[in-house]
Amino acid sequence: MAKIFCVANQKGGVGKTTTAVNLAAGLARLEQRVLLVDLDPQGNATMGAGINKATLTASVYEVLLGLSDVAGARQRSDAGGFDVLPANRELAGAEVEMVELDNREKRLKDALAVVDAEYDFVLIDCPPALSMLTLNGLCAAHGVVIPMQCEYYALEGLSDLVNTIKKVHAKLNPDLKIIGLLRVMFDPRMTLSQQVSAQLEQHFGDKVFKTLIPRNVRLAEAPSYGVPGVTFDPSSKGAQAYIAFGEEMVERIKTM
Repeated sequence: MAKIFCVANQKGGVGKTTTAVNLAAGLARLEQRVLLVDLDPQGNATMGAGINKATLTASVYEVLLGLSDVAGARQRSDAGGFDVLPANRELAGAEVEMVELDNREKRLKDALAVVDAEYDFVLIDCPPALSMLTLNGLCAAHGVVIPMQCEYYALEGLSDLVNTIKKVHAKLNPDLKIIGLLRVMFDPRMTLSQQVSAQLEQHFGDKVFKTLIPRNVRLAEAPSYGVPGVTFDPSSKGAQAYIAFGEEMVERIKTM
């Protein structure tokens, strides 16, 4: 049975897609069978995994509307060693079209159930908004990984996301829980980063992952080559951090 996790934060630019793509690649290096689901109409995770979103014949859009299944829409990321359920701009229209559908918040959950036995991990890259797409991700998942920068505004947005997760847990998905908070783009030279990091550890305790993802140029460069950072430069500090994060995820799952 696959463990399904959302990578979610309604604040944009916090490294959700970078985390989703590199965690997928990191887990694949640990010989885990991984499916990365791109739920963002921008399709950045699709491109970051080396898949051309302009030439897709089927995507997560068709899957959500029942026009295709996961097996027919998924693509292989040769660069990352994992499967991808890709997205493109068509997905933006799914929000409106799904309003009329039955069981609309659980369309993704039902679609993933068919391929459940084929994967160890399913990672869902959610858009930076608390939308119907994000809700589908949260309803399908066993848990949420929250990437966040150690800055003041990130703390402000975190309470909204935690409240949303609690509501989905109470009304739609009793399996849903926060797996952990991942500190990304971390700069130990900044006093504010250290202060916010300490606050997170104090407030959330062992929900904060031990792994710290540093600011890293090689991670930022990798998407332009259509390769996960973990594969692009395995020796870089960013890649090493995501591989360590993959190992920590595998260990954390064992204790769940």
